Amino acid sequence: MFNWFKKKNKDEEQKEVQEKKIDLAEELGQTQANEEAKSIEEVKMNAEAKSIDEAKSNAEVKMNDEAKVNEEVPEEVKEEKSSFFKRMFSGLEKTRQNLNYKLQTVFKGTDIDDDFYDELEEVLVTSDIGVETVMNIIDNLKERLVRENILERKDAFPILKDEIKNIMNDNITSRDLKLEPSPAILLVVGVNGVGKTTTIGKLSYQFRQEGKSVLIAAADTFRAAAIEQLKEWANRANVDIIAHEESADPASVVFDAIMAAKARKTDILICDTAGRLHNKQNLMNELNKIKRVIDREFPNAVKENLLVLDATTGQNAIIQAKSFKETSDITGVCVTKLDGTAKGGVIIALESELHLPVKIIGVGEKIEDLQAFNVDDFVEALF
Repeated sequence: MFNWFKKKNKDEEQKEVQEKKIDLAEELGQTQANEEAKSIEEVKMNAEAKSIDEAKSNAEVKMNDEAKVNEEVPEEVKEEKSSFFKRMFSGLEKTRQNLNYKLQTVFKGTDIDDDFYDELEEVLVTSDIGVETVMNIIDNLKERLVRENILERKDAFPILKDEIKNIMNDNITSRDLKLEPSPAILLVVGVNGVGKTTTIGKLSYQFRQEGKSVLIAAADTFRAAAIEQLKEWANRANVDIIAHEESADPASVVFDAIMAAKARKTDILICDTAGRLHNKQNLMNELNKIKRVIDREFPNAVKENLLVLDATTGQNAIIQAKSFKETSDITGVCVTKLDGTAKGGVIIALESELHLPVKIIGVGEKIEDLQAFNVDDFVEALF
């Protein structure tokens, strides 16, 4: 009995030891599991932290890049560009309404067929773009639509705008007024009534705002009150003017103005000229006489010959431009009164047919409404 009891106690002890081992193993297993779980959690947290840090870093890089871009384009420049476009958009309202109303019917259909091209051609021609220019635009458009496999009319509209930009940019190297380095002479020509005097006054004001010294030569001595009008603009712009009596020799006025510009070290000399009719040979000869005086007396000056045209005259502006181009070295064009006409498409013909760069446009009566011409902005505002 004692041996049995002793054996029993021994078995119970072994059982207790075995249970303790099991409990200990479970505790160790749980601890290891906890540690593994903790390790996994730490890895996960580290990964999340790393991801957050990378996201922050990327955000900071992006913000720095954006800040850098914003620094490169000052706010006043952005606002000025936006303001320029708004004025151009507003100024081209009549042309845009006339053109877009017609284009809506052309691009409303589906298939691009012969009727589509005929309708488009009619719309563009009646918008004073010019027959020759329109034919070139249509030919280029046909070729590109086939090449790019464009089958629906609505998809052809952005291609049309792009081809108009291309045909305007062809053979045009620059649209900037070249008036640097000083001294510079800006000779302004054009027929009566196109807005030469107003253009000279507004340009003088803008040049003064840029810190340049300006002198005006009142060489339009044939038209009554032309000198008085120019004097009034000179007062508004706060610039000096050289003027003689009415009917004086225009070339002599320019000569005196050149002498004054040299003595005063003037940055820009702007020379007004008589409103020459393009079919009056004697007046064209007078213009050539002025140019000879400039070339002889101020050979080292930067020269810009600006032709002013009235947009409201439509295709007649093309005829004027051709005549002045034949007799004068026209380096740029200023198109005025775009806000008062539906014939703004004439600008496209001026550049594509005559390869005359339009450098300035007038889209309103205010001084700031005379602005530098930009093809992309013009086409976007037009369509």
